[in-house]
Amino acid sequence: MSWDLTRRRWMRRLNSKYIFDRFPLLHAIVFIIEMTIIARLTSRFNQFYNERPGAFSKSHSPNAAGSSRGGFESRPCFHTSRTLSLPCATMANKSAMAVLTMMVTNAVLAGVADTVAQSITAVRQRAVRKYPPGRGPNARDDFVAYEIHELDRKNPLNEQELIPESRDLPPPFDFERLTRFMAFGFCMAPLQFKWFGFLERCFPITKKNAYQSALKRVAFDQLIFAPFGLACFFTAMTLAEGGGKRGVYEKMRDLYVPTLKANYVLWPAVQVINFRLMPVSLQLPFVSTVGIAWTAYLSLTNAAEDVQHTTPHRAPGSPDIRLS
Repeated sequence: MSWDLTRRRWMRRLNSKYIFDRFPLLHAIVFIIEMTIIARLTSRFNQFYNERPGAFSKSHSPNAAGSSRGGFESRPCFHTSRTLSLPCATMANKSAMAVLTMMVTNAVLAGVADTVAQSITAVRQRAVRKYPPGRGPNARDDFVAYEIHELDRKNPLNEQELIPESRDLPPPFDFERLTRFMAFGFCMAPLQFKWFGFLERCFPITKKNAYQSALKRVAFDQLIFAPFGLACFFTAMTLAEGGGKRGVYEKMRDLYVPTLKANYVLWPAVQVINFRLMPVSLQLPFVSTVGIAWTAYLSLTNAAEDVQHTTPHRAPGSPDIRLS
């Protein structure tokens, strides 16, 4: 019991500390830890690539094991003799480790995205609370919070703001929400891996038909997997948050189509650039970077809908009464 009280006090203290009176300290600590893990995973990925310089095929194939957007080249492995069984077993172990590394990396990237989303919300709400009602921060007062608000206000794909103005205290860092996002990223990685393997087999990229095959992959990915993946995301997040069938229905009704439109604005162009312009060694970092921004958008969208449904309606002019 004493340990639990101590932990709560430390968490409350960390949540109340801000860097330069703007950026939440706990969010920054979590972000640094996540980036350290990403750096470690990247070094393991580079080590695997150095041990197998031919691991990346020019056709960007994930047939054997590896990242869904920067796959490893498949090589035949026939157990025809006892002398070949050991190398094949070693190759299988390395492939399994590559898939596991991909899953962990996907989970951590999802965690980074949610941390960014929570940090944006905390920065915005703290800035709003600093100023009198009816006057939010301007560019001179707080450039970061002002730009966040302007980007949110000008977002053409959502009728409601992703970060609703609130004069309550900035929300503490939500570790349960972070865990949900990381778990979803971890579980979806093998499915994405299989899907991109299917696209590689159906539309192999060669020198003669590189552009056409890339467009076909993008079309199939956006018309089939993107709608399915978004449906899985909103369903999984709602159920993990304790919602039932009604909650899933309401979230799909309110958010599915606007989010799918946002997906079609971003990802087709990203994938064409990735397949056609980026060097093979930079394809995975490029998509991962864009993916962080996209997942942060999903996190803000999901959280904004939760706030809308859980915040009680107040009578006009009713005061905020805080009990703590």
